[in-house]
Amino acid sequence: MNAKRFFGSMLLAIAGGIAAVLIYTAIDQKEPTYIVQETPGMQYVNLPSAESIAPTNFIVAAETAVDAVVHVKTKAYREGSGNPFYDFFFGYRDDGEQQPVLGYGSGVILTSDGYIVTNNHVIEGSEEVEVILNDKRSFDAEILGTDPNTDLAVLKIRENKLPFLRFGNSDDLRLGEWVLAVGNPYNLTSTVTAGIVSAKARNINILHGQELSIESFIQTDAAVNPGNSGGALVNTNGDLVGINAAIASRTGAFTGYSFAIPVSIVKKVVEDVIEYGAVQRAILGVVIVELDADAAKKNNIDDIAGVLVTGLRQNGAANDAGIEIDDVITAVNGVRVNSPAELQEQVSRYRPNDKISVTINRKNRVIQMDIVLRNLEGGTGIVEKQEAVSALGASFEELTSSEKRNLGIKNGVRVVDITSGKFRSKGIKEGFVITQINNHSVNSPDDITRIVESSEEGIYIEGIYPDGLIAYYAIQL
Repeated sequence: MNAKRFFGSMLLAIAGGIAAVLIYTAIDQKEPTYIVQETPGMQYVNLPSAESIAPTNFIVAAETAVDAVVHVKTKAYREGSGNPFYDFFFGYRDDGEQQPVLGYGSGVILTSDGYIVTNNHVIEGSEEVEVILNDKRSFDAEILGTDPNTDLAVLKIRENKLPFLRFGNSDDLRLGEWVLAVGNPYNLTSTVTAGIVSAKARNINILHGQELSIESFIQTDAAVNPGNSGGALVNTNGDLVGINAAIASRTGAFTGYSFAIPVSIVKKVVEDVIEYGAVQRAILGVVIVELDADAAKKNNIDDIAGVLVTGLRQNGAANDAGIEIDDVITAVNGVRVNSPAELQEQVSRYRPNDKISVTINRKNRVIQMDIVLRNLEGGTGIVEKQEAVSALGASFEELTSSEKRNLGIKNGVRVVDITSGKFRSKGIKEGFVITQINNHSVNSPDDITRIVESSEEGIYIEGIYPDGLIAYYAIQL
């Protein structure tokens, strides 16, 4: 009985299993299974090659730059302590010795044989310039030439096989790109700071004393402090893209903004000084302002882009080519310009007698003009270096010790053989003894040459005539 029940249960279970399989098969045929595939299966992004990706650190660029950036030390001599307030209230001991006034800054080696660029304000008025390399070697430097209009100066030291920086392309700099500032802030040698390019073609009006000043600075947030002036701004490849020149600060120390002269300007100035002894400045001959919405509306200009011409130099290049007042200059040789600084930077790359193509928007009509640039004198020839001393129109000779003693002075140089020149026009007579120029003591004719040639706009002469009359003269160079 038990066996029958067991086998009966087994048969029922088997039959139930068979029925379940039959039912599942029937259902499965009615509801087929679908395999879903993602289309497309995989997407690929074309990444730039490893060589084109900016490095994640700046070690190579920094190590390249520090060896080519030098410490520039300057020395000038003054009567007194060097502190005019102290001398005024307390006087100074007249012991016959002149007090040295020291200055410092940075410079960048550009060639293996010792050509160095720095800021004009670093070496201006100095009587001695010393250059100290990163390996601590020291050299006396010669000032080959200066350009106050761009705040640049070129030095030369006698040495070969020096490390140097290669020129990069400041035009290729992009906002947000990493850059390094290398220099000697506060006399701390070989200091490297990093930042990004914050803006380009900035005009901050620090060269307002120069009639033909060119300001088109690269603005960065790399930390720059006193002593960095004349140092290098390099990209992540270690190429020179600018010369650090200024900071925007109310305290005198870095507060977030620094400015560098782009190499597009630096290269031209350096090449001119080395080749000609003077910068060959090309002049377009226009007075310009930035075109804003109000000016565009007033002149019925649809596109607010370019710079507005508000004046023309008589017999200037632009005037003779047919540019008119209220024209809008939008491009130079195909490069768009949208501010006076950008136009100045473009024109500064050329020399007198170079031909450029200028794009003009004249009452919404586009005009192309070819213009031959001119020099400061209105011609198209190369301007030779003007010897500032020869323009004075006089010769000089040293005094004997007894002559100084009779006049009651400790230093001075006598004026002799006055010809046509600035001295005669100011009424300076032969026999006048120059004791100081621009507050620098004068002991020899070489002192006069050095001081006058390093002066930006003019000189202030102090001296005495043989009859004891003390005289002062201001001369525009």
